[in-house]
Amino acid sequence: MTGSTDFGRDPEAQKQAEAALLNSRMARIKQKIVVLSGKGGVGKSTVSANLAVALSLAGNRVGLMDVDVHGPSIPRLLHLTDKTTDMNEGAMLPVPWSDTLKVMSLGFLLHDKYAATIWRGPVKAGIIRQFLQDVEWGDLDYLVVDCPPGTGDEPLSVLQLIGADAGAVIVTSPQAVAIDDVRRSVGFCTTLGNPVLGLVENMSGFTCPTCSTVSDVFGSGGGETLAAEMNIPFLGRIPLAQEIMTSGEAGSTIADLPQDHPVALAFAHIVEGVRLYSGGLALQSGKQ
Repeated sequence: MTGSTDFGRDPEAQKQAEAALLNSRMARIKQKIVVLSGKGGVGKSTVSANLAVALSLAGNRVGLMDVDVHGPSIPRLLHLTDKTTDMNEGAMLPVPWSDTLKVMSLGFLLHDKYAATIWRGPVKAGIIRQFLQDVEWGDLDYLVVDCPPGTGDEPLSVLQLIGADAGAVIVTSPQAVAIDDVRRSVGFCTTLGNPVLGLVENMSGFTCPTCSTVSDVFGSGGGETLAAEMNIPFLGRIPLAQEIMTSGEAGSTIADLPQDHPVALAFAHIVEGVRLYSGGLALQSGKQ
């Protein structure tokens, strides 16, 4: 992968040029949202993809960046697995999902999409910098960043690179084993100085497709309890639904669900909360 910078320069001059390019890219993005979870398997990438889709359907210019270098799932979730990136004057062009949503993922750059990515921290940090610095995002209302679970190299690199004005959306499932790990994500953001826009409880109740009985497969309410405990906004619950599992495998999104579907309604509520809290941050930083 090559970017728009000239690696033949003096190292210090090169470093300054890269920082200037990164800052110029980020200055064209009004609001940055990093989706985190301290626990794997809670549906974080599904939340990231559908949050980006919902924001774009509301008329916003949105970028979605997948920085899970070991398991990039955004291309499959958005039915983009056969896509690759193009170059324009040394810059990488994100893959369009629609006129208002652009996507970038390591999955677009791998020649063998099923080969294991065996990289140490500095290499992963370099890829994330390149996605922010050398991708021509253009003018965006929102950049949504889907991070792998935990508080390791990828989320740390993202938040350090895009700055303290990036807000976090933290995803959990209701059970205690997830809540314990997700609590650490809140502390992670606090330590780095990034605000938490809110917490989403995913997989909250399952509605039987034949009898409509609601079963709390993983329990319910743990996310709201944690949000109250940590004094952060609770953005809402997303129920388990067979349609979401099927559509995710097929590359469909909430855009393909009826507007009155419980999952579509849940995301509409979450998006309103994200817009409210991220808009408040933008006002504080003078970006509106």
